Amino acid sequence: MIQIQLHMAGKKFLRQWVFRNLKLEVNGPEKIAITGSNGSGKSTLLQIISGFQSLSEGTIQFSKNSASIPTEQWYNQVAYASPYLDLPEEYNLEELISFYAAFKPFLKDLNHHQIIEILQLSSGNNKAIKYFSSGMKQRLKLGIAILSDVPVILLDEPLSNLDKEGHIWYQQMLSQYSQNKTVIICSNHVEDEIIFCDRKININDFKV
Repeated sequence: MIQIQLHMAGKKFLRQWVFRNLKLEVNGPEKIAITGSNGSGKSTLLQIISGFQSLSEGTIQFSKNSASIPTEQWYNQVAYASPYLDLPEEYNLEELISFYAAFKPFLKDLNHHQIIEILQLSSGNNKAIKYFSSGMKQRLKLGIAILSDVPVILLDEPLSNLDKEGHIWYQQMLSQYSQNKTVIICSNHVEDEIIFCDRKININDFKV
């Protein structure tokens, strides 16, 4: 079981505190929503949980089955998707999936053809990623994160650029492939994004 503990956590840029005195304990598998308005610090908190950023004060600890995980090894436990992350756009779809799999394995028993089918991106199989629509790129980012063989999935505004069919696909993906995983989602209170979450944390409760 994965555990994430933040104690009296704070983050500031220059002299401006984004959040402060934040306490959070995650005992996976859980489904957690981090809510708040645009610019409130949701994405920053998610990046700290991912290990991409560090705290300005307080502590964050990661463990698995009560054994501590060093921060520099935490990336092996996490898959991250955000509309703001860039993809290597010179690759086609199959090349990108192969590239990703070299760093982080997909769920067992899923070959590349099956992954493309699950992502519903077969029509773009031979296209360079740079020719994908914004919705196709978002579906790709979400899909490779959710299908990664890791215990923690971090999703930042996952329904960005997705149409109504994409909303349904996203909910089906999480329902089918994240049952035994911890999922933490940043959302601007979009109900379709967080409808299945066990609890919600409003980042605005941790302002100075």
